[in-house]
Amino acid sequence: TGVVPFVALLLLQRRPVAGRALLGTGASCPGHSLCRANVQEQTRRQVALLNATAQDLFSLYLKCQGEPFSSETDKLCNPNSIFFPAFRVNRTSERKEVMVAMYKLFAFLNASLGNITRDQEELNPTAKELLDRLHNTTKTTRGLISNLTCLLCKNYNIFQVDVSYGESSKGKSSFKKKQQGCQVLRKYVQVIAQAARVLLPHLSPP
Repeated sequence: TGVVPFVALLLLQRRPVAGRALLGTGASCPGHSLCRANVQEQTRRQVALLNATAQDLFSLYLKCQGEPFSSETDKLCNPNSIFFPAFRVNRTSERKEVMVAMYKLFAFLNASLGNITRDQEELNPTAKELLDRLHNTTKTTRGLISNLTCLLCKNYNIFQVDVSYGESSKGKSSFKKKQQGCQVLRKYVQVIAQAARVLLPHLSPP
């Protein structure tokens, strides 16, 4: 795959898409000016927040979809059939490897949240609490991506990362849109818990 600007990749969601996200605008890292003084602590707090709110987001999503999703959650929301970026790092992995894996995970999640939010604005336009939760989660995820971009550039001079995005739900039936969102959010609950366990020790103060 070629080098594709990061924002453009978020728009390419008709099918699972692979590309290379540019973390900066030039051919190298833009320097330390991207980083805030407390970037590491802020990143730690963002991951902890996403982990703490993931299950509530999934439960609220289920409630708003109605039947049969509430009563057949295990069957309809089984995430095994959907694409999700592999997350094979653990607490003993090198910090650099963990940061790259995190970037890939949250780049995918950010695109998926946009997909889910668009569908819910169409299917459940009056579900204000759910839409607010989706928007807030997306906002936190984007901030986290920005901080990971800074850390990758500043600490490792990494300015390009191979990323993949999930399948778009455009053109699918209402049921399939609801199901895809349900599968992604259930997988998110599982993976964000693992990500928090792996990442937070790497971001803890010495």
